[in-house]
Amino acid sequence: MKLYIKNMVCIRCQMVVTSELEKLGLHYTYVKIGEANLIENITTEQIERLDIALKKSGLELMDNKKSILVEKIKSAIIELVHYSEEQIKVNLSDYLGEKLNYDYTYLANLFSEVKGITIEKFYLAHKIEKVKEMIVYDELSLTEISYRMHYSSVAHLSNQFKKITGLTPTHFKMLKNKRRSTLEDV
Repeated sequence: MKLYIKNMVCIRCQMVVTSELEKLGLHYTYVKIGEANLIENITTEQIERLDIALKKSGLELMDNKKSILVEKIKSAIIELVHYSEEQIKVNLSDYLGEKLNYDYTYLANLFSEVKGITIEKFYLAHKIEKVKEMIVYDELSLTEISYRMHYSSVAHLSNQFKKITGLTPTHFKMLKNKRRSTLEDV
């Protein structure tokens, strides 16, 4: 039985879900961003108890098919931007369409309807958030960051960074006052 979980965006979220499943004595084959696969079917009472426990950590079980699909889109983008070193070899639209097995136009319209922003803006916001993280850690040059984040040039990265944050990457680096947002707030 698959459970879909809203706001599950990081490894700590996975740890919370794993812990809550274990506390309830539920067995699972995996817990990954946005979902958990249980070995057995569970009762309505167990689902309610799990949902209550997850809400204490800002997570929530989902049963609406549209909401589940939107969370899958978010999870795919978050995994791609924050947890993958590989550059996708196709357009984001083709990548999401293939990964989720839906027509991209349908995904884009649904996402915009539910989230109020486009998939592209969501993707760019996460890319810039990752760039901020790399700038704050101060281990890579802007050239290395632009290469790692698959920008065509430092100028392209800088223009997009300024458009989204209102600051140049260099100015942001000088501020260093933790202007990063949590993944849940992006």
